[in-house]
Amino acid sequence: MHFAPDTEDTLDFTVALVNTHPGASRSGTDELETPEQLAAFLAERRFSGRIDHDAAELTDVRDTRERLRRLWTLDRDAAAVEVNTMLRAAGALPYLMRHDGFDWHLHATEPEAPLAERIRVEVALAIVDVIRTGETGRLRECAADDCTGILVDLSRNGSKRFCSIRCGNRMNMVAFRERAASTARLVENG
Repeated sequence: MHFAPDTEDTLDFTVALVNTHPGASRSGTDELETPEQLAAFLAERRFSGRIDHDAAELTDVRDTRERLRRLWTLDRDAAAVEVNTMLRAAGALPYLMRHDGFDWHLHATEPEAPLAERIRVEVALAIVDVIRTGETGRLRECAADDCTGILVDLSRNGSKRFCSIRCGNRMNMVAFRERAASTARLVENG
């Protein structure tokens, strides 16, 4: 499945943001505990516009992270309601923009709008494409038992199940051990 490049970029950004949560992060800790960590995260992903670098902004982004995680798990109709709510709350007015080496793409807030609001609106615009194409099934939770991560499946056959190679390898090892133990029990019992 292929969406517009800016939609795919925003979906990837959303996965990265939501997966900074302790239950999904590689470190097992909250990877957005400080304004400095948020600034580094945004710089790595080339997120432009106003960034205040303060505790209030960090709190708003962390709240947004939780809201986006919930959005990811909604069915198509409920996701449409949530997307409309986010767009209305921001007074979003879509427009095309080209900046910072990016080709034409959609924005719906001014660069001076608060960071968390811009994140919510950009994600809402991306989810609009996902909903319109009937592909909300491509937005998934990680299939690993002990992970709260999310993923976007952009593969051709739609078979991606894990948020990371680490989760996939861990679950494959669990399945291997279960098969080995089952085989050993069968051999013992004759």
